[in-house]
Amino acid sequence: MPVGYISIGSNIDPQKNIPSSLVAMEKYLSKLIMSSLYESEAVSFKGDIFHNVLVGFESQLEVTAMAKQLREIELAHGRTRNSQKFSARTLDLDLVLYGDLIFHQQGLQIPRDDIERYAFVLEPLAEIAPTLQHPVLKKNYAEYMGSF
Repeated sequence: MPVGYISIGSNIDPQKNIPSSLVAMEKYLSKLIMSSLYESEAVSFKGDIFHNVLVGFESQLEVTAMAKQLREIELAHGRTRNSQKFSARTLDLDLVLYGDLIFHQQGLQIPRDDIERYAFVLEPLAEIAPTLQHPVLKKNYAEYMGSF
């Protein structure tokens, strides 16, 4: 069974939206492990502080079905399909890793390059999966965090 990781972010009512998204994800995922809560400034726009966590999981779903379920959870939490990339969010669920899969199709990128670009993704990943190796970079996340 693949082990995947989802980055969760919210800067609109995060105390409600993040826990609610975890409850919704439990329908599709098992063996959830969650990082500590991280706070980060809004990127490329002025807005409230984002609350971020990273969740590890196991699932029987294939990658595109998983991405579809995450989009449905976002929509159920008030996110709209026409949201701007850099804007306030009720909920942002990004599948950043799915086992050692390398996948670039249908608007889905696994591993997600956010791992290499944003501390709010890499730091919680290094926290809960420090010895896991990036499928492309071939460095574990603790090492990569040390050089970030």
